[in-house]
Amino acid sequence: MKYWFTYPLVAHPCNPAFMSRDAVVRVAHAAEGAGFDGIGFTDHPAPSHKWLNAGGHDALDPFVALAMIAAHTEHLQLIPNIVVLPYRNPFIVAKAAATLDLLSGGRFVLSVATGYLRSEYRALGVDFEQRNKLFDEALEVLQGVWSQDEFNFEGTGFVAMGVTANPKPAHIPIWIGGNSALARRRVAMHANGWNPFPAPRGLARTARTVPLEGIEDLAPMLDHLWEELALAGRDRSEIDVAFSLGLPGPTDRDFDASAHLETLDRLGALGVTWTSVPIPGDSVEHAVEALERYGAEVISHGA
Repeated sequence: MKYWFTYPLVAHPCNPAFMSRDAVVRVAHAAEGAGFDGIGFTDHPAPSHKWLNAGGHDALDPFVALAMIAAHTEHLQLIPNIVVLPYRNPFIVAKAAATLDLLSGGRFVLSVATGYLRSEYRALGVDFEQRNKLFDEALEVLQGVWSQDEFNFEGTGFVAMGVTANPKPAHIPIWIGGNSALARRRVAMHANGWNPFPAPRGLARTARTVPLEGIEDLAPMLDHLWEELALAGRDRSEIDVAFSLGLPGPTDRDFDASAHLETLDRLGALGVTWTSVPIPGDSVEHAVEALERYGAEVISHGA
């Protein structure tokens, strides 16, 4: 099992200390020292004020923030959680990802999804109703321009003729987020990992996604993923699956390291290869304490 977390910008207004170079570097150093394998940042370039005040959260640009972390760490995998692929021209994503992967020594994982905020789509001038078409086009562009010279592609709103973009990455894993059957079919056909979104029933309605509350919901979804992989002629060992435990985090009063380890064993038996843990966003000191405690009480004892 590998361990990662999303940088704790988890509310609005956030603690402004987290939006600083010193905090980003300190949290990353603490995570690497505690044995974490990866770190993520969310992708919200233009959230509405209404969404922020209704339970949303502030965000740093994931590519810029992960570049900062790449410069100050040696081993952490850099995993945006997640890049909303239709927000950007796919050639821009391809260039940013390839550059970050090169300068980090091959540590970048491109985790992507379609997103769900209509207002953010409108602010960015992207048609929300076209998001699935744009997403599939982007996957084709990424895999094409990373592997070919004089790449040609006619997409929605753009035509690329004879594009050659360097550097070409040796291999950037693509993880696809989302809880739908369509997301799992995309993983089977095009990707290296599945990054579903833990979503209680109420949140699932807001985020326009399939409810996913725990192992009981996850297991049949994984059965479907393995079936789709078999149909695509691929082996399940080729695919990473990232899933949050859904248990109290390391600074919560009800935190139980043994419960985490037991649940990790169950998830590993199902085929989950990465797990994430919630890190508090009330103070940098509290976040560092959570990372260190989880490293000492869970990661150091895990498989």
